[in-house]
Amino acid sequence: MVKGTQASSVIEVLRKIPKRIRGKVREVTLDMAASMGLIVSRCFPKASKVIDRFHVQKLAFDAVQEIRIQHRWRALDQENQAIEEARQSGLAYQPEILSNGDTLKQLLVRSRYLLFKHHDKWTASQVHRSRLLFERYPLIEQAYKLATGLGTVFRVCKSKEQAFKRLALWYNVVEDCGLDSFKTVARSIQTHYLDILNFFNNRSTNASAESFNAKIKAFRSSSRGVRDIPFFLFRLTRLYA
Repeated sequence: MVKGTQASSVIEVLRKIPKRIRGKVREVTLDMAASMGLIVSRCFPKASKVIDRFHVQKLAFDAVQEIRIQHRWRALDQENQAIEEARQSGLAYQPEILSNGDTLKQLLVRSRYLLFKHHDKWTASQVHRSRLLFERYPLIEQAYKLATGLGTVFRVCKSKEQAFKRLALWYNVVEDCGLDSFKTVARSIQTHYLDILNFFNNRSTNASAESFNAKIKAFRSSSRGVRDIPFFLFRLTRLYA
């Protein structure tokens, strides 16, 4: 194990592995961090880099959440203003109650998790909530469709050529949509598109590494934190090595 992701530290450790063995590595999955790309280039020169599809999709869903949060703050401001106006008029403030029992503020808060899920996996209450959300905030619906459309590229396409065409079409839609957060996502994808398309060679992902990382975090949490790091690493190697 190496502490952190500083390129120089990781490269120093990996270079202790004989070059002959490192030369056998043909593929490495990673995120979009520049440090990770440098590590792979220096230590595994014969390996192709594969940007993990779930990191790419997370960028898109984070952009959806950014738009939701913007609307949430706007709704809070509007509610505060309405409360103040009601107080000055000597009236009791009554927020609008939607058909599912949410106020607008609650609708925007409680929609967080459904916007991370594909609509095929929504529960009945989430379908109802999404309908109310998208009726009032069409920009959130537009952003959600862009995010799920990107996921469809990874799920449906079987070759790099097919994926390249679908990504180009998706990119064109983003350019025309006027959503700044998605234009940032599109620029990131454009910068790394060759490594992203390498996913379609073997459909490799970081899933096993992310799963192991989750196990380590759960183990650390069950210990209520870590004071003795060497002993913690010893226990990890005993359990998982």
